[in-house]
Amino acid sequence: MRDFQLPGRSAVLATGAMVATSHPIAAQIALRILQDGGNAVDAAIAGAAALSVCEPHMCGLGGDTFALVKPAGDERVVALNGSGRAPMGLDAADLRARGMATIPLGAVESVTLPGAVDAFCRLSEDWGLLGLEAILAPAIACAEAGVPVAPRVAHHWACHARTLQGAARDRFLHAGAAPGVGDLFRAPGLAEVLRRIAAKGRAGFYEGEVADDILSSLRAAGGTHTADDLAATKSTYDAPVYSPYKDFELVEHPPNGQGVIANLMLNILSHFDLGTLDPLGSARAHFEAEAAKLAYDARDRFVADPGHVTRLDHLLSMETAAGLAALIDPGRVLTLPAPGIEAVHRDTVCITVVDADGMAISLIHSLFHAFGSGIASDRFGLLFQNRGAGFTLTKGHPNEAMGGKRPMHTIIPAMLRQGGRVVMPFGVMGGAYQACGHARLITNLLDYGMDLQTAIDAPRSFAFAGALQTERGYAPKVRAALAALGHKVSVPDLAIGGAQAIWIDHARGVLTGASDPRKDGCAIGY
Repeated sequence: MRDFQLPGRSAVLATGAMVATSHPIAAQIALRILQDGGNAVDAAIAGAAALSVCEPHMCGLGGDTFALVKPAGDERVVALNGSGRAPMGLDAADLRARGMATIPLGAVESVTLPGAVDAFCRLSEDWGLLGLEAILAPAIACAEAGVPVAPRVAHHWACHARTLQGAARDRFLHAGAAPGVGDLFRAPGLAEVLRRIAAKGRAGFYEGEVADDILSSLRAAGGTHTADDLAATKSTYDAPVYSPYKDFELVEHPPNGQGVIANLMLNILSHFDLGTLDPLGSARAHFEAEAAKLAYDARDRFVADPGHVTRLDHLLSMETAAGLAALIDPGRVLTLPAPGIEAVHRDTVCITVVDADGMAISLIHSLFHAFGSGIASDRFGLLFQNRGAGFTLTKGHPNEAMGGKRPMHTIIPAMLRQGGRVVMPFGVMGGAYQACGHARLITNLLDYGMDLQTAIDAPRSFAFAGALQTERGYAPKVRAALAALGHKVSVPDLAIGGAQAIWIDHARGVLTGASDPRKDGCAIGY
């Protein structure tokens, strides 16, 4: 229960349907789709398309999408992988010969084919009710009329405007500067692309003038991307992975996402009696930090394109978790190799929806880094993601860059299940933090009994790349105690990630929605 004498927000309660996402305009659009007869999938696609306008540095049609869907009247969970592949012309040996040790974040070599549009079209066709024309109309209107830039969006925009290159600077800067809070951002090129998708489905994006714009722009930047690469971009359905925690199950999207690392972290943490510790104390932060180091080390060894993952059962094994947990010393820190991908926290967007018929979805939509590669198409201004930077150039590694492969991904939708029933679709944003964020949210709820909004609001810490970042909500004495254990403690410039979640109380027929105050968004229901 929150302290009503302190700043904060209440969770949102409803009995009909609920939406939670990181921007209020997108949340309102998704709710309107539900009220107009759409289902959770329709609402999620509508909201995600709107987020491409409301938070264009975080997501867009040039990026990727992952989703978990629980159909109405059915407790199974379906995983859709809408991540694009590297162009067939990408070759790690060639990049190594050119002197690259990693794939540069702003280089055309980091641009993988955009999978989000195919994912939206596939989800709409397989699970939606209203059709693309109806669910994309609100985003088209936003892109044409413009949306006022929200505070967190403006902050990120100013921080990362320097990553924009060439045509992208003309599309996403106003007179060479990032727009400020309340400035209108319009995206007429995006509106036109959405209009073509609404009329023609995936062919409106992966064929014709939009495809020509994508390919000519990437080729002009030195890319090897071809029409065959673009045409071959297809979403795939996969079986989720899951692990037990208390009397619940954490359901995650399988690789190439890092969801299995959230499972591994929880399995490690299950060997410690977290509930007896201060949730904002040094001991809890230390155990979580050490579990994250071990789990992320495993991630960088084994998580890759699904066709190249050979140790999935090993990562999910309780025996593996027990062995790793035994390495954690409450009195000192572990020293492990540096992570295999770029370490700065990067955000994305999540939208989660539960409709009146019980369909639930958690959908993550992302360009990877802010503004992705910083490269945009010349005609329509589509920003291209830089997910290829998630590859390694180490010869023989499962995640070695190769044409036709999907890179290791940080974005991971999730659900929590109890007694065979989904009780919470959710997502935690924040780039590499996401797997740790899933574990932290679950332990906040199940070990410390926090209500959903408090569990999201609570201060965060994250051990990554040799440092332990602690948000300002931690007391100075806690930082001092962590430093005494050997952690390199710092306070991040930006809040760590964000989260969206909806709790389904099956017994009472009540939905509880919560949205992270670290973002501009909200939960809203009816």
